[in-house]
Amino acid sequence: MEKNRNREALRALQNSNSQSDNVMVCFGNMFIKFPKSRTKDMIQKDQEQLDEEICKLCNQLKVKVNRLNEAQGKPELKGFNLTPLTQEEMQAVTKILKN
Repeated sequence: MEKNRNREALRALQNSNSQSDNVMVCFGNMFIKFPKSRTKDMIQKDQEQLDEEICKLCNQLKVKVNRLNEAQGKPELKGFNLTPLTQEEMQAVTKILKN
């Protein structure tokens, strides 16, 4: 949810037609006038931090699910430890498929 709000805020900053270099930013329950570039940097850093936390939680979840299955005597889930292709790997696959 917070990740989506950050994405919306970045999009609003990009599409802003305002001539002013400052924007109003809400911190807690107060609004502060902040430079647009600094606000954008803060939101992007927050977005990166959220991505890292999400990745960390997903990896922890996989381990916990495997432990739970092991405790219940169930077999390990197949395909559960898959990782997505990187952009470079995807480009290589696309190139091979075109030939």
